[in-house]
Amino acid sequence: MSEVIDANKLQHRFRGYFPVVIDVETAGFNAKTDALLEIAVTLLKMNDEGEMTLDKTLHYHIEPFEGANLEPEALAFNGIDPSNPLRGAVSEKEAFFEIFKEVKKAQKAAGCHRSIIVAHNAAFDHGFVTQAIERNNIKRTPFHPFATFDTATLAGLAIGQTVLAKACAMAGIPFDNKEAHSALYDTERTAELFCLIVNRWKALGGWPLAPIAESEQENEQE
Repeated sequence: MSEVIDANKLQHRFRGYFPVVIDVETAGFNAKTDALLEIAVTLLKMNDEGEMTLDKTLHYHIEPFEGANLEPEALAFNGIDPSNPLRGAVSEKEAFFEIFKEVKKAQKAAGCHRSIIVAHNAAFDHGFVTQAIERNNIKRTPFHPFATFDTATLAGLAIGQTVLAKACAMAGIPFDNKEAHSALYDTERTAELFCLIVNRWKALGGWPLAPIAESEQENEQE
């Protein structure tokens, strides 16, 4: 018996993938050598009308791993002092243990079989997350090993802007540049942008997608 597809269920929206919005702040651009200093994760949900909305956000300051490189230019840019005890930083392993626990719980509740990272210029965030997972020998990650949803690409298509602040401005999402480059702030703005694009596509009639053959047949009849 074939499964009934409900277009307003999250488990059927992205081929069974559960989208998880992530932003990281780091001490450089090299995921293998530079420290991961901050991570925020926003979980999403879908309402009864099939609209994507923000659910909850997790946020952790991270202790640099042993031997990590700290580029002064990167620290000056994001304003993070890794040695500040008031950061309340935890180890990479502790942060990812808590993140994975929440992601897996939300993924299961949504009926999805795997999670997928959503991020702005996603290759960067995915690279640092992947390296942290490997560095700490963490097994059974919920995330797809290489696939991502990149909101820079999606915003370029849907809004005509690829910079997060400019894309949010065009989309009518308030964006305070003074708050930018905080993982918590950037993650939630990215999540709002992703939800807006997904919901706008649905509102314009792009979802659920009519079979191509059916659409072509209707055009021929006209």
